[in-house]
Amino acid sequence: MQPTIKLHLDPEEFAPVARLAKNLAVTPEAIVYAGLNRIMECGREAAARREIVDLAFGRREGLPAWADNARGVHIYESKQDE
Repeated sequence: MQPTIKLHLDPEEFAPVARLAKNLAVTPEAIVYAGLNRIMECGREAAARREIVDLAFGRREGLPAWADNARGVHIYESKQDE
């Protein structure tokens, strides 16, 4: 049995991941794995380690900068037409 890591995303976080995956013709899981791969490659660097810790605490405060923000008009302007 393979270990499993579950990542719970708010809809505003999942939407840009899903759009990028669709644009690249891959699954959202492939996007997440690519992100994990990148952070693991640089995980020994002090800046990367700080970012990991900051994000762990910052996520409790709100959405990350790359997430859709339903309260902002810019999101609708940046989305591609479906």
